[in-house]
Amino acid sequence: MTDMPELPDIASYAAPIYVGLIVAEILFVHFSRAKGSYETRDASTSIAMGLGNVTSGIIFATTVYAGIFAFFLWIYRFAPVKWEFGILSLLACFVLDDLRYYWVHRFSHTIRWGWADHVIHHSSQHFNLSTALRQPWFSFAKGYFVSVIPLVLLGFHPAMIAFAGSINLFYQFFIHTEAVGKMPKWVEAVMNTPSHHRVHHGRNARYLDSNYAGVFIVWDRLFGTFVEEDDSHPVRYGLVKNIGTYNPLRVATHEYVGMWRDATLPGLSVKQRLAYVFAPPGWSHDGSRKSSADIKLDFISRHPDEAGKPGLPGTISVKPAPMSDLTDLPSEPAAR
Repeated sequence: MTDMPELPDIASYAAPIYVGLIVAEILFVHFSRAKGSYETRDASTSIAMGLGNVTSGIIFATTVYAGIFAFFLWIYRFAPVKWEFGILSLLACFVLDDLRYYWVHRFSHTIRWGWADHVIHHSSQHFNLSTALRQPWFSFAKGYFVSVIPLVLLGFHPAMIAFAGSINLFYQFFIHTEAVGKMPKWVEAVMNTPSHHRVHHGRNARYLDSNYAGVFIVWDRLFGTFVEEDDSHPVRYGLVKNIGTYNPLRVATHEYVGMWRDATLPGLSVKQRLAYVFAPPGWSHDGSRKSSADIKLDFISRHPDEAGKPGLPGTISVKPAPMSDLTDLPSEPAAR
């Protein structure tokens, strides 16, 4: 197969739907007892980040993104089998692309280079539909587009993969809300839901680095990163150390700036400089900062009865450093 039918542009339909639902959620939260909160400056920043994401996409559409798509088309020539477009092939592509998304998303939390881009989405201390629009501006710089190559070599046309990915992102908009509680058990067992995604956005020690799913939560259950929302431990949103700004430019670049500052410190070895870019967020050459794993260990050292519970290690393997608040560490970068 070399040609694809003309597929609808999900993004062109999404914008008015997003705006309408954000307004509806604001009204629903304000006039009912629905759970949720909006703060004008925070929501405005999220919307500004979304507009910046769209603008950067337009700017780079005919250069970077066109080049990447052309590269995929070239790779597609070498696929031993090519799938004809249809419901079954699109479904297979969608499921496999969601698995790809799981790993890309996981790497974005465990490699600082990826986190520098993804941290933008986690920088809001609120969790509502506007938070879904808080998107980075330079995602192509991560280089994670290479993760699409296996799907292309499996015979899925790049246009089909792009379409499947757009549906995936469209779905994820709807799970950024506190207004929806837990859904029926079978839905919670298979699908990523608002409850599961609230956990993912939490900065509580037990919730860090969990629930990476895009659409299917089964990946987290399969690979051991699933943590269920616990009503006795309300989710606290934002970063381990919040950035304290509503300036969209600073929101978009703060972690890149911090990464550059760390990697260019005087007196470091080449290995240490590379580690400031590719090690987990929170790594430091002198041990002065805390990664997510360190934060979890610190937590159970203070609450040993919590050891082994979902999202927390079972034993303490290192001596924790004293801290006044386990969810607001005085170090940068934020370990998420």
